[in-house]
Amino acid sequence: MSTREIPVIAGDGIGPEITQAVLSIVDVAAARAGTSIQWIPVVAGLGALEHGKELLPQRTMDEITRCKVALKGPCTTPVGEGFTSINVKLRKAFNLYAAVRPVRSLPGVATRYQDVDIVIIRENTEGLYSGVENEVTPGVVMSMKVASQNACQRIATWAFKFANRRGRKKVTVMHKANIMKLTDGLFLNCADGVHEVDYPNIVFESTIIDAGCMKLVQDPSQFDVLLLENLYGDVVSDLCAGFVGGLGVVPGANFGDREAIFEAVHGSAPDIAGKDVANPLALLMSAVMMLNYLAEQDQQETFAACATAIRNAYDGCLQAGEKTRDLGGSLGTKAFAEAVIRRLEEG
Repeated sequence: MSTREIPVIAGDGIGPEITQAVLSIVDVAAARAGTSIQWIPVVAGLGALEHGKELLPQRTMDEITRCKVALKGPCTTPVGEGFTSINVKLRKAFNLYAAVRPVRSLPGVATRYQDVDIVIIRENTEGLYSGVENEVTPGVVMSMKVASQNACQRIATWAFKFANRRGRKKVTVMHKANIMKLTDGLFLNCADGVHEVDYPNIVFESTIIDAGCMKLVQDPSQFDVLLLENLYGDVVSDLCAGFVGGLGVVPGANFGDREAIFEAVHGSAPDIAGKDVANPLALLMSAVMMLNYLAEQDQQETFAACATAIRNAYDGCLQAGEKTRDLGGSLGTKAFAEAVIRRLEEG
């Protein structure tokens, strides 16, 4: 039986308990698929500080570099003060320039929308979100929005390549190039150029971000792949999560040319930490994304089989009403993991 090493950052708050739930599920699915995973615990952010280490310890960096992949639970980011986001630090450290958040309707999760199937692709390294700020004079602060030809071209190419590989039909760029003619104008022009030269088979459209948000709320089914700069992508991906039940049911991944980190996109929810009520589904779905990625990178079909089995199992649980409380069910974190495992063992 082959073994794949994968570093794991459990995170803060509810992170350790949902991470443990997810690892237990993946271990069962992997064993049934004829493979195994050796989880390598590493720390970052608040969890690292609590162990007397720096925010992003060298060992964590080394293990992710060696293994080329990692799974990460939610990490706390102080609001308005304290240390900078560990998520941003990891993206910068490994040049994880493409953030991907698939948003799809789930069986057994009732929302006002049906048949939502959108993938948000977000440029992950530039723009206002990168946090380049300074105080001009007391009482006056400035945040810098940076866009480069290289980064805009790179994310556009990545998005169209992704859409083409996954059989997606349309890429929509959301922008504010009517006002920010240089930064958003560059982003839009790069996407248009990549489409025209390399991917004319894919429908390309653009919309101003505020109008695009209105259209999303009116009818999300009219969209397929969304391509956005950093800050817009952060906001719109959370908006889209609301179509399908919230951040607790949406996975996330950050890709670079060498490494990829898969993560739950929700917060660390310290108010419910340790109470066995947190929903592990977002992190579990991120683990499924990771397994499919490994199947492609490592040429290991067993990982793809493992991913499919887990997805079928949690879909079955949701359809049968075996859900956590945030989705209208009654199961706790451990009980939900046990329900998914039962379906894996029966399947």
